[in-house]
Amino acid sequence: MTSTDSRTEPGVPTITLRGGAAIPMIGLGTSPMDDDDTARAVASALEQGYRLVDTAENYRNEAGVGAGLRASGVDRSDVFVTTKFNRAWHSVDGARQAFEASAQRLGVDYVDLLLIHWPNPSYGHYVEAFEGLLALRADGLIRAVGTSNFKPTHLEQLRSATGELPEVNQIQLNPTLTRDAARAYHAEHGIVTEAWSPIGQGKELLAHPEVTAVAAEVGRTAAQVVLRWHIQLGTVAIPKSADPARQAQNLAVFDFELSPEQMARLSALDRGEQAAADSDTGGH
Repeated sequence: MTSTDSRTEPGVPTITLRGGAAIPMIGLGTSPMDDDDTARAVASALEQGYRLVDTAENYRNEAGVGAGLRASGVDRSDVFVTTKFNRAWHSVDGARQAFEASAQRLGVDYVDLLLIHWPNPSYGHYVEAFEGLLALRADGLIRAVGTSNFKPTHLEQLRSATGELPEVNQIQLNPTLTRDAARAYHAEHGIVTEAWSPIGQGKELLAHPEVTAVAAEVGRTAAQVVLRWHIQLGTVAIPKSADPARQAQNLAVFDFELSPEQMARLSALDRGEQAAADSDTGGH
C-alpha cells in the first residue's frame, strides 16, 4: 500500500510507493518544451526545490532534462526522474531498449520511474512491455514500474497476466476530469495516481468562475487552488511551467487547505469520463 511520508526534502511531501521509492507530490512537467527550454526550466525548478521531473521519449526533450539536472548542481540521487516510452518498444526486450535509449539521452545510470506511455490495446503488446518493466526493476535499472493512460480494464489485464500492478498510473486528471472510477481502482490496489495536465490545457479551467471564486476565498491563485485540490485528493501533480515565478507559485501549495465544501465545488466541475482522452483508441 502507499502512504504519505511526512518528510519534506526540501519542502514537498512524498508518497512512498509499494517498492519503497518516495515520489514527491508536486513535480515539473516538461511537455511540449524543446531541449533548450527544458534545460532552463529544469535547472530553475530544481534550484527552487522541485525534486520530481517528468519527461518522455515522445516529448523529445530528455537530453534537456539531463542538461538541466546537471546544471542545477542538485545531486542525481535527490531527484525523482520519470520518463515514458512509446508502443514501438512494447515487448520485454523493447522495454529494455527503450530504457537504455532514454538513460543515454538523460545522461543517467538509472531511472526512478519508467512508464508505458499508452496501452495501445489494438497493438496488443502492453503486457509484454510491462513484463519488461518488471525485469528492469528486478535488475535495479529502474526504481519503480508504472503506466500512463491505463484504464482499470487494462490494469486488470496486467494483473491477470503477471500477478503484478504498476506502482503509479499517470492519467489525465483535473477538476473537470475527476476520473472517479480510475482513482477508486488505484486506491483499492495500492497504485499512486499521478495527474498529467493537472491544471487543464489552455486557460479554460483556471478562468472558470468556480475556480476563481475559491481562489478569492483563500487568497491564492487559481493554479494554486487546483493544485491544492490534487494534493488533498492524494494525487501527484506535474504542472508544466518554464517561468520561475510560476514554478515557485505552483510549489507553494502546502501551507493552506481547502474546505470540504470547496473541494466539492471544484469536483462538481467534472465533465465525465467521455471528456478524457480515450486510451482505447489513441496514443503513441
